[in-house]
Amino acid sequence: MPPTIVLPLLAALIYVFSALLLKRSSELGVGIWRTTFVSNMVIALLFSLLWLLGGKEISPTLLWQPALIAVCLFVGQLVQFLALERGDVSVAVPVFGLKVVLVAFLTPFMIGDAVSGRLWCAAFLSVLGITFFHRKNQGARPKNLGITLVAGGLGAICFAVFDVLVQKWGPSWGAGRLLPIIFWINAAFSFALIPFFKSPLHAVRREAWPWLLLGTALLGTQSILFVSTVAIHGSATSANIIYASRGLLTVACVWLVGHWFGNRERHLGATVMRWRLCGALLMMSAIALVVIH
Repeated sequence: MPPTIVLPLLAALIYVFSALLLKRSSELGVGIWRTTFVSNMVIALLFSLLWLLGGKEISPTLLWQPALIAVCLFVGQLVQFLALERGDVSVAVPVFGLKVVLVAFLTPFMIGDAVSGRLWCAAFLSVLGITFFHRKNQGARPKNLGITLVAGGLGAICFAVFDVLVQKWGPSWGAGRLLPIIFWINAAFSFALIPFFKSPLHAVRREAWPWLLLGTALLGTQSILFVSTVAIHGSATSANIIYASRGLLTVACVWLVGHWFGNRERHLGATVMRWRLCGALLMMSAIALVVIH
């Protein structure tokens, strides 16, 4: 099985466990902005290891390329967390899922690589599956719908452009040069988040730190796997479709081992679980379209 399938699938699985760990740290009072700051620092440190892979000589006149990619990443993070903080997850996450379709749409325009009809179909199935994963019981009204849609949509655009530009410029830079520089710049941007902390980092509860550090370490590991796959092998569209399986894997892991992390979502009602089963079938269909030629 090619690395463009294996590595995004492994990244999706690792992401699920990182999300469970970070959800637990959030419940212990870390907060969105401190979590973002710590995760960006840890991820930048982990991406520094890729420098050992080497790469082509850095031209100062081209540093605007990783800087532009880092801006897309940082803005995407900000509006994503805004959507999650102000709105409902059941609305925000499906909007984020539009990234899969946007990558397929942008790739021909920004890179020139055609996207097959099979991948287009898989991309739409992925978005629909993500939507079903996050359906709630009837009667639950979303809050701040306008902000959620605008912020979530902008986040999807930023992350889609990020993936396509990594695929576009990755070969000319080499993953060992482009990716560390991107995440170093993103870490530098993260110092702008400090004024938004509800309290200093040293005020984080001692019992929250293991969950936070292990969660961010896993988040960085899956980022390396996924972003490196796009930078080295291309195929951003198919990689994103496989990576979208994290929705399916999240449901499975919450059901099987979520209680290990203090997660109580396994006790949701039958209606929600039926929607998630439909989402799982759609997601599996999308993955099959990518894997089976």
